[in-house]
Amino acid sequence: MRHVISLLIENESGALSRVAGLFSARGYNIETLTVAPTEDGSMSRMTLVTSGSDDIIEQITKQLNKLVDVIKILDLSEIPNIERELLLVKVRATGAAREEMKRMTDIFRAHIIDVTDVSYVIELTGNQQKLDAFIAAIDPALLLETVRSGACGLGRGERVLKL
Repeated sequence: MRHVISLLIENESGALSRVAGLFSARGYNIETLTVAPTEDGSMSRMTLVTSGSDDIIEQITKQLNKLVDVIKILDLSEIPNIERELLLVKVRATGAAREEMKRMTDIFRAHIIDVTDVSYVIELTGNQQKLDAFIAAIDPALLLETVRSGACGLGRGERVLKL
């Protein structure tokens, strides 16, 4: 099962490396990883997506709690949450493809953020399925380059990951 785990960690050099090392040392895969400082500059929020049984996720959580850099952990998959990813995609946009790309951008509520004579760069945010559907809807011959941020997520309602 897919799990989105959110961590508050010390904003220090090596903290990311220690978390990633924990996963690699045990043979677990990190599917996506997003890290940035929080409103408190001494902490960073890390959101990672991994897959595994409940037992494996419990083991991962326990091992993460043992790391000195980890302040707090929340498995967003266990609570109602909001999850988003960012996709930037560069597409060929010449001739009829130019209008088709504008139409696709409107359908998916994306934004064209860069225009040249031969290409568009399109920005799209949404859940993993929405981004996958957008890429699948584009003619592969028009797809030049893609980059994704990985998941970012928050618990809904009163649940917060904060000291």
